[in-house]
Amino acid sequence: MGLFKKNPFGHILFVKKWLIRILGVLTHRRYRGFNELQIEGSDIIRDLPDTNVLFISNHQTYFADVIAMFHVFNAALSNRQDTIKNVGYLWNPKLNFYYVAAKETMKSGLIPKIFAYTGSISIERTWRSQGKDVKRQVKMSDISAIKTALDDGWVVTFPQGTTTPFKPIRKGTAHIIKHYKPVVVPIVIDGFRRSFDKKGLRVKKKNVYQSFEIKAPLKIDYENDSIADIVEQIEYAIEQHPSFLKVIPEKELLAQEELNKQREFLS
Repeated sequence: MGLFKKNPFGHILFVKKWLIRILGVLTHRRYRGFNELQIEGSDIIRDLPDTNVLFISNHQTYFADVIAMFHVFNAALSNRQDTIKNVGYLWNPKLNFYYVAAKETMKSGLIPKIFAYTGSISIERTWRSQGKDVKRQVKMSDISAIKTALDDGWVVTFPQGTTTPFKPIRKGTAHIIKHYKPVVVPIVIDGFRRSFDKKGLRVKKKNVYQSFEIKAPLKIDYENDSIADIVEQIEYAIEQHPSFLKVIPEKELLAQEELNKQREFLS
């Protein structure tokens, strides 16, 4: 890799690589120390193509969710099976990995601006700005940026566009799926809202059960499935359909009981 080689967004890959390495080392204990991240589905990551993959995920914090993805994806690509043990997997991180984020969030301070260099596709939200509801047109440059990222590699998006659970899925994600026909891989995370502050920069509670489940790619009929059909598939895939409201509390209780059993076994 040339020292000044750039990706399609003008980011110098040598700089991006070192930022990922440094941020990875600084954040590793948040997922394997203060709180243990329980991972499922690493083998799915290894079977994916190198480009045109869209990850869809529920969203619990601004930054901790994506940072966890950097760890889990790179560990899986380094043949770690459902673990992020030994942070050495970040020595050669996947550099064609991007994530969709609100432009105002990524410009909100020095740390977000640094983090944005690791792969942010910063877009203007059409429904929310500076804490207020708004209505504005989608910028075609934002859509083009997502297409550029898919052509170059993997993209993570949070189709609800908010960290509030069970909010409606934004139709823009469904339009992108139908138009660009990516491989769509669902991810379901849990525990981040309890262990981190809203920004995901500060650990607020230790010994919290954190889970990270990678599911098999969705089977989408790009030609015949309607936007509404795809939206419903997304809701179920990332467990944000209203029917999950009754299931989640029981699921969290069982997960915490399992973590307590593991602690008792190790003590």
